[in-house]
Amino acid sequence: MDAQQVLQFCLSFPGAYADHPFGEDTTVFKVAAGDSGGAGATGKMFAMLLFCDTRINLKCDPSVGPGLRAEHSAITPGYHMSKKHWITVDFAALDDEFARELVEDSYDLVVNGLPRRIQEKLKWKGLSARES
Repeated sequence: MDAQQVLQFCLSFPGAYADHPFGEDTTVFKVAAGDSGGAGATGKMFAMLLFCDTRINLKCDPSVGPGLRAEHSAITPGYHMSKKHWITVDFAALDDEFARELVEDSYDLVVNGLPRRIQEKLKWKGLSARES
């Protein structure tokens, strides 16, 4: 995947939008956490993409992150993020399907922490829905 494909994939999730709080070179993907939705709402970050690079920061379950880093040299502790809860993924070095799964897992972790009314508004099925 290239940066444009990653951008499009991140924006394909319900309630997802892009923001540039750190400048135009860094795109932060959030899921709307407020009732109004969209870029004007407060959102929760699930990914951060550097356009000058092939790397993306993704939220990760702390119990899964160490194993992913041990198995894949393209996955490292989160760059400028909490090393416990974030990973940095070189998406150009991974299989596209696996990279998409990591992005989706990040989105799911963030939405799982949102209030139920927001989850319902997003029509989110829950973490177990993907596993079945």
